[in-house]
Amino acid sequence: MKIIVRDTPPRSAWALEQAGIHPLLARLYAARGVCTPGELDDALARLLPPATLHGTQEAARLLADAIASGQRIVIVADYDCDGATACAVAVRGLRLLGARHVDYLVPDRVVDGYGLTPPIARRVHARGADLLVTVDNGIASVEGVREAKALGLAVLVTDHHLPGPELPAADAIVNPNQPGCTFESKALAGVGVVFYVLLALRAELRARGAFDTASQPRLEPLLPLVALGTVADVVRLDANNRRLVAQGLKRVRAGAMPMGMAALFTAAGRKAEQATTFDFGFALGPRINAAGRLADMTLGIECLLTDDPAHALALARQLDAINRERREIEGGMRDQAMLMAESLFDESEAPPPAVSVFDPDFHEGVVGIVASRIKDKLHRPTFVFAASSAPGKEHELKGSGRSIAGFHLRDALDLVAKRHPGVVLKFGGHAMAAGCTVAEAHFDTFERAFAQVAQEWLDTATLTRRLETDGPLAPEYLRADLVDLLAREVWGQGFAPPTFSEELEVLNQRLVGEGKNHLSLKLLHRGQPVDGIWFGHTEPLPRQALLAFRLDVNEWRGERRVQLVVEGVEVNPP
Repeated sequence: MKIIVRDTPPRSAWALEQAGIHPLLARLYAARGVCTPGELDDALARLLPPATLHGTQEAARLLADAIASGQRIVIVADYDCDGATACAVAVRGLRLLGARHVDYLVPDRVVDGYGLTPPIARRVHARGADLLVTVDNGIASVEGVREAKALGLAVLVTDHHLPGPELPAADAIVNPNQPGCTFESKALAGVGVVFYVLLALRAELRARGAFDTASQPRLEPLLPLVALGTVADVVRLDANNRRLVAQGLKRVRAGAMPMGMAALFTAAGRKAEQATTFDFGFALGPRINAAGRLADMTLGIECLLTDDPAHALALARQLDAINRERREIEGGMRDQAMLMAESLFDESEAPPPAVSVFDPDFHEGVVGIVASRIKDKLHRPTFVFAASSAPGKEHELKGSGRSIAGFHLRDALDLVAKRHPGVVLKFGGHAMAAGCTVAEAHFDTFERAFAQVAQEWLDTATLTRRLETDGPLAPEYLRADLVDLLAREVWGQGFAPPTFSEELEVLNQRLVGEGKNHLSLKLLHRGQPVDGIWFGHTEPLPRQALLAFRLDVNEWRGERRVQLVVEGVEVNPP
């Protein structure tokens, strides 16, 4: 591992500090490209205008016409947290704006697969729908949209995934990544796209005289859901996304959130009044995702839609139980998959440029999580496959991949598909995460082809794990109140949470935890002893080491003490 200290432009840091921002925060923001205090203004008025998102005007007119004529609207959602929150925002928002007939449908991960397929279109039609609206999917659903149109349905596609070579023939498409869209925030999550469509719809209805600025329905109560889906989908937190998340967090901390979100905080044992992006990404998000992985995402969506506190708590507890089951399945799969991945190379060798593993006993609902774990450990683009459980698809493998910086996963799949026609049955996704389906008989071909692309595209520097940090931490900042200050800020993908690094002396170390799989440390930081922990690490550290760490607060018997959570080590050569 190579520890790299971020460059901090001193003039930017000084300007931020002069504006009244805490010196530590000023330094951290400057290192992440923030130059002026205005960039940190999270006011809703500073959001990018909805009219600049291509397709919102057409979508608004389509929806306004549907509301005016009392049409039946059916939402087709994806089965992850972004899809669930996008669905809840669409249903709640359309009802707020006057839609009387709004329903939703979520494809089954196993039976239906991803996106709007022709069978899904037929099911929507059977429900008596007039208008089909996709959320967090649809940009690649050429056949599904064609079937919906053939059945007489109007179709609105809202999505954020990268389009393929052909766009679906929908009545309107809203996607910041579609050709011709100049919207500055290409990283908008699926739920963010839906929120923007609702903003445009409200403006359209206002122009039609349905209400005025004073009497118009408020869409701000939807922002906690927008924030949750944005963080959970691990999209880049650019300035616009950070504003959406910040606004959502403020409302959650004030107790202004849907009943289901409050119930999920309770089920996860977290305090909503102290909510952080970490809670969204590692507590609420996984519990909603678990429904789509192992059960039915309808559970997650209903939890986010209900206004009944008792029902919300019951659903949240059910989601919590499913998530515990997910963790158990994942643990066994992760160990098996890691053994398979490590068998691909000798201990004395570097891992291959890319890793693909398959086992007939793997569960297709958690392949993405397991791929992420292997990618994190080996620092290689990784695909994990499981046999499809869909009827008639027994000879197909469902794969989920995770990538490293500098390797565009969807583009890699595209190249594999072109070089080996018929091997990749379908694929889609982003640069860092993607999915595909291959015939079991062609797995070996896929494995070789994927590794070949990685061999061609990746150099030694890219294959070397690099951990960016914010450099040394002054001893006066080792305070619990400053850790709390940092935790309240909006951190995430593309706006990394603070991680520091410096040479530390290891005074004491021992393995702890039920499985003795965590390294408990006593460290010397600038002459001051401080507790440390390295989760999931069992190898002893040298007496002196360059450590990368983040700050946390350990509470024990009413006492709050700062501890360093170690993220990596670069051992100095002797």
